[in-house]
Order: sequence, then C-alpha cells, then structure tokens
Amino acid sequence: MPESRIERLCVARGMKMTEQRRVVAQVLSNANDHPDVEEVYRRASKLDPRISIATVYRTVRLFEQSNFLERHNFGDGRSRYEKVTDHHHDHLIDVKSGTVIEFQNAEIEALQEEIAKHHGMKLVGHRLELYGVPLDKER
Repeated sequence: MPESRIERLCVARGMKMTEQRRVVAQVLSNANDHPDVEEVYRRASKLDPRISIATVYRTVRLFEQSNFLERHNFGDGRSRYEKVTDHHHDHLIDVKSGTVIEFQNAEIEALQEEIAKHHGMKLVGHRLELYGVPLDKER
C-alpha cells in the first residue's frame, strides 16, 4: 500500500509506524468526509480484519494530539475528524442528514478580520460552523 500523507507526517516526526497505524493513517488520509471513530474502524477493518476498535481509538487520539487530525463536534454527539491541511475552510452542516459541506468565502473572512480589528484584536485563527436544513423546494 502506498505511503499516505499522515504516514509521511508520522515518519517525519520519528513516530513508530505499526501496520495497524498505517491502515488508520491510510483511511484518514483518503477520507473525503468527516468520519467518526466508528466509521474509521469500519473502513480500517475492511483493510485489516484484525484491527481492533481500541487500536483505532488510540491511533486517532495520537494523530489528533500530533496535530495531523482536527476534531469536530457538529452537534450530533459524535466526534468527527478531518486531516489538517494548509488551506482554511469552514463548515455548513445539514442537521437533518448530517451532511457536512466545506466552503470558503472571502467576504466572511474579511468580515471576521474587520470585527477583530474593531475590538482591537488581530485574528490568529477561527472555526466557523453553520447549521441548517434544506430549503423547502415547494416555495
């Protein structure tokens, strides 16, 4: 299996890479959604049926502590994860289906900078999560 992005980050930091860590790293590196640990386990166990849920929990926690993963709570009671990237984005969550839409908006970014400046602050980071429901299509 080719080396995943998270695996390369682990190796660069000198972390021990077991075969099971490699599997979890591959699953998370390939994820285009925001899986919870249960979903990571389901995907990982398809690649390695011997992997345990405890190993997945420990590995996800290790990757989060190493700043390779970002944890989100989108209001559904589950911690969900995405790989840390260099590009900033915000989230729009459909509260009915749980679908998470990543988006970027220059106007929102500028407004946040303006608000911080208005209060005598320099913005160094933020997290924006919007929650919505689909528009009624019968209008």
